[in-house]
Amino acid sequence: MSIPKNLTKDIKTRLRSIEGQVRGLIRMLDEDKRPDQVLIQFKAVQKALDKTHFLLLDEVYRKALAIKIVETIDACPGNCGQEDRIEFIRQQFPDLALEDLSKKMAEIMELKKRIEQFKHGAPPV
Repeated sequence: MSIPKNLTKDIKTRLRSIEGQVRGLIRMLDEDKRPDQVLIQFKAVQKALDKTHFLLLDEVYRKALAIKIVETIDACPGNCGQEDRIEFIRQQFPDLALEDLSKKMAEIMELKKRIEQFKHGAPPV
């Protein structure tokens, strides 16, 4: 999966802005600004970087998880023994926090693996 072009453009724009903020921080240090002023700018840079980072993670993980949920639902023939868990994850999806996305991704991939084993004759786990 690649990063969509519009997201790449947005991230690059944000990073260029952050780059300018970092240059401003360096200038502040060169000009011997007060520590509290420098600290405020550090916090602004960190917040901008975090927002950019989370934008990418949210986009990549949410799309990937959505695709895996659909694939897993499609793979379950209706009696795969995982229907309740798949439905639970599907219902949770819109409200998942960013930090939960990778955990749910691992969980849905494990469910899909179990369904594939079930399809090939192994009993559900």
